[in-house]
Amino acid sequence: MSEIFLSTVLGKTVINAQGHEIGKLWDLIMVPGEVFPQVSHLLVKKGTRILALPWKRVSLFNRYVISISGISERLPEYVPRENEILVKRHILDRQIVDVNGAKVVRVNDLKLGSYKDHLCIFFVDIGFRGLLRRLGYERLGEKIAGLLKVKLAHQHISWEYVQLLEMNLSRLTLTVAREQMQELHPADLAHIISRIPAKNIQTVLNSLDTETAGEAIHELEPELRSRIISQLDSEQASDILEEMDPDEAADVLGDLPEEKAQELLGLMDEEEAEDIQELMEHEEDTAGGLMNSEYLSVSSELTVADAMKVVRLLAPDVETVYYIYVVDQEEHLQGVISLKELILASEENPVAELMTTNLKTVDVESTPEEILEIIAKYNLIAVPVLDKEGKMSGLVTVDDVLEMFLPYALKRRRYHHH
Repeated sequence: MSEIFLSTVLGKTVINAQGHEIGKLWDLIMVPGEVFPQVSHLLVKKGTRILALPWKRVSLFNRYVISISGISERLPEYVPRENEILVKRHILDRQIVDVNGAKVVRVNDLKLGSYKDHLCIFFVDIGFRGLLRRLGYERLGEKIAGLLKVKLAHQHISWEYVQLLEMNLSRLTLTVAREQMQELHPADLAHIISRIPAKNIQTVLNSLDTETAGEAIHELEPELRSRIISQLDSEQASDILEEMDPDEAADVLGDLPEEKAQELLGLMDEEEAEDIQELMEHEEDTAGGLMNSEYLSVSSELTVADAMKVVRLLAPDVETVYYIYVVDQEEHLQGVISLKELILASEENPVAELMTTNLKTVDVESTPEEILEIIAKYNLIAVPVLDKEGKMSGLVTVDDVLEMFLPYALKRRRYHHH
């Protein structure tokens, strides 16, 4: 038995040892195998009945002949069992996530092959060729392609990379999907989430850690984002929001109905909720509405060595670690040091000597245009936002401002720092 495409054997006549027809191949039952999923039974349709033939009874299986050994009088009828998977019924035409290509694709065909005496599924075929083959046109397709001088591409995804999105298939423990989902860029994850049926979104989010889920949700268009947050149970939604940067969480909550937003804030850690609430009070298109309230700040009395300790401690919770702001007791901004300068400075130096004092800042009411002008003119990654008393309230990063000016299609934001 060489490699066979499912489409070439479905509907084939199945014969017994004497050469008499038993019925037509209707589907295959698949169970998880050690490397690839393997076929446990052939389902053969005979009139209105469907018979289940165990794989070990099959003596020949190829695109020309499917035959079984032993007596074929009393073949068992097929009784559906809960967690089995029928290849044609459950997998063909289903949407799956192609984790390598970071997209949702449709399965047009499956490639079967033998592995340790079992019939296994090696590949799913997501290409145009698979579609033609299914429709019985592959030869014709090749002729046409020949006339057009194009090669019909084979697009296969090895089975081990397939993450099925349907709930009833979640029993197939697929090796890589989870780890690989975590590795995807949040913008790509968002692209996947926006392409799959709403009922499957929960499945995908459940397989991500809350931080990754949060980043992906923030990348979605506001309308879809609100819909997803509203569909999640409140505990899960608040956990995801807690993992987001406060300015992102404020964006998301700001789009929700007031009472839903308050309910979710109520479930969150108090300090986080306060930060977010504060950000939500600013007009959306001002520095206050764009800023992130988490930033690195150190006191001007510290030495470089102590400042480094503080930075290490705070960095995990902060999005932008390029700049460390130097503040006095009352949070008045005194200066700034870049992370690079801090790393290169000798440890016993006081930070006050290193810092740049003529800082560019904006205030809470500044418009995106004003912020962008400063950021572009001075080539900054972020600019500090001061409140009425000249205390630092947060920072606006270049990507958050650009987002106001770039059309959605160009937004691949927030990741240039990572």
